[in-house]
Amino acid sequence: MARQHRSKFPQHGFTLIEVMVVVAILAILATVVVTNISGEPGKARVAKAKQDIRAIESALELYKLDNFNYPSTDQGLQALVEPPATDPPAANWKDGGYLKRLPMDPWQREYLFLSPGEYGAVDIYTLGRDGVSGGDGFDADIGNFDL
Repeated sequence: MARQHRSKFPQHGFTLIEVMVVVAILAILATVVVTNISGEPGKARVAKAKQDIRAIESALELYKLDNFNYPSTDQGLQALVEPPATDPPAANWKDGGYLKRLPMDPWQREYLFLSPGEYGAVDIYTLGRDGVSGGDGFDADIGNFDL
């Protein structure tokens, strides 16, 4: 008779959400390191903006998986931090939120959000160093539409 070995401690794996949160945290930490050791602050700021946008985009995907749609433009990115009070409802909003807090862009402005976006399902972007739409170089807009 073969005996099946059963562990006293059941094995548990990581959920997709836990893995994505860890990836987002690592991306943010990498951005901080790049910002601190880079000799070119302009490039470091652009790299940080891109990493922040990727992290926000990941959080929005998790939000959509739970609630079957993205937050509206009116609800904004704040819906990732606290449950939205307006339509569309977020009936399955995750306790603790999808981000602990919203990051500021490298020029200390809020990231902008459109849902539906002009370029995709959602647009997450910053207006670059100059804070004006358009521009070239470090003044160019940076968004998930061009990552």
